[in-house]
Amino acid sequence: MDTRKDIHNSEVPVLCQSCEARHNGMCGVLEPSELVALSKATRVVKQPAGAELAAEAEPVASYANVMRGVVKLTKTLEDGRQQIVGLQFAPDFLGRLFTQSSAVTAQAASDVELCRVPRAALERLIAENPALEHRLMQQTLRELDEARDWMVTLGRKTAAEKVASFLYLIATHLDPSKEEARHFDLPLTRADIADFLGLTLETVSRQLSKLRADQVIAIANNRHVDVFDMARLKKRCG
Repeated sequence: MDTRKDIHNSEVPVLCQSCEARHNGMCGVLEPSELVALSKATRVVKQPAGAELAAEAEPVASYANVMRGVVKLTKTLEDGRQQIVGLQFAPDFLGRLFTQSSAVTAQAASDVELCRVPRAALERLIAENPALEHRLMQQTLRELDEARDWMVTLGRKTAAEKVASFLYLIATHLDPSKEEARHFDLPLTRADIADFLGLTLETVSRQLSKLRADQVIAIANNRHVDVFDMARLKKRCG
């Protein structure tokens, strides 16, 4: 069944009909009756930038689909130092299935909207629906592939290539249009970008200034980015 044709299906919950992330996320494989059952347990929550969504080593009580915004994942060392280890965008799945505690801290990098579902409810539905389990496995493997690609970025690319790669990552997720020009607000501060890329704040600022001077990008209000030509930006990624 092509779930895209049920956008105006009265059998689909109203909230699900208006969810832009549904078809590409885990709910894209669910039948209308399954969406109805799941919607009875879910709730949509909005959190401002900076809000903690899940704490490292804390018990997992629920999972979530990212509907809008960006979530940053961090790991904390024993001495309190933190490292950003990943970013999540719509329609990514927030949480690790079948585990007792969270392996990372999840924090809203921007204002976010999440569709939360209790752990027991989702795991019960997974047990009854092989297609849902398959979709979540696909998402997990995609994130693993992206993490491996990012290891190459951090381990082998120059500072200029790292900053360009970061901008390309954000552009493709926050403005997924097919246009060569993309427009978005940076979900991370420059200090967080430096942390994510393993660079100094000064280096990040210098490389952004170089991209702007070369007219690859424009930056307004220190956060809004215009990419004039995605092909040129991709070339700068190395």
